[in-house]
Amino acid sequence: MGIQKGTKLTDNPKDRTLKIRFDAETEKKLNKICSLTNKSKAQVIRDGIDKQYTEIEK
Repeated sequence: MGIQKGTKLTDNPKDRTLKIRFDAETEKKLNKICSLTNKSKAQVIRDGIDKQYTEIEK
């Protein structure tokens, strides 16, 4: 099949998934960050990974 109608084309497709477990306090923090930054949970987590990676590479 070809590209479906309405498919968003991107240079960096998000084709990997990760399932994690976390406690209620971490969920509360994540939800607050999402509401303040207007970002999705996935984007906040990706940003956190990028931040950690940048710090390690210094």
